[in-house]
Amino acid sequence: MCEYEPGTAVALPGGIGVSLLTVYDVEAPDGLAGGSPHVHLACSEGYYVIGGSGAVQTLNPSGFTETPLQPGTVLWFDPGTIHRLVNHGGLQILALMSNSGLPEAGDAVLTLPPEHLTDRETYLKATALTGGDAARTQSAMTRRNLALDGFAVLREQYESTGPSALDDFYAAAVRIVQPQLADWRKRWEQGARRLADETGAALDALEAGTAPHLQTAELHRIPAPTEFGRHGMCGRLDVYDITS
Repeated sequence: MCEYEPGTAVALPGGIGVSLLTVYDVEAPDGLAGGSPHVHLACSEGYYVIGGSGAVQTLNPSGFTETPLQPGTVLWFDPGTIHRLVNHGGLQILALMSNSGLPEAGDAVLTLPPEHLTDRETYLKATALTGGDAARTQSAMTRRNLALDGFAVLREQYESTGPSALDDFYAAAVRIVQPQLADWRKRWEQGARRLADETGAALDALEAGTAPHLQTAELHRIPAPTEFGRHGMCGRLDVYDITS
């Protein structure tokens, strides 16, 4: 058995990332508890609900949808889908993220009002979490409420003008993440792309009647999360980060 150690070149099947997400239970100004609406620009994300109940609100060029969540629910969404988790009680999710967990490593932009999306520095200042655990929780709720303000405006604009209502937000999000793209590409190349290439090589070998990759088979294991209770956009995260 091969246990993960930081710095080793391993990846979960398909180059995915996983986090155990306990959704925030603090009530927002609209009376709903839950997380911060945000978007991913390069990655898809999936949920497997393992406890509690709630919903996910989504907004993309196809419109607004609210989907119930209960234990056993499996769903996922593409890059460009703005999403907000709502916690009706005890909502806990195994989050499945493409590209070695890139959504939790930078591929996310909150739906802040436009004045906070003018440039990367302004955005980071508005979304920073500071202080100890209690202070960080308060900061997380402050930025969540700010993101809800922007989300409400986007929903209203969509009702009036349709998909074009999202154009300015998407454009601002692209500008904000551009300085990170070299790091994103490296994570993709070392994770999902590398594994896809290895599968291609295995198929080539099998077609030739050989299977050298079978001689290096191992069992891989992460003994425990590499971080517990991180303040994420949607809740507290137990993170399994094998790319450290």
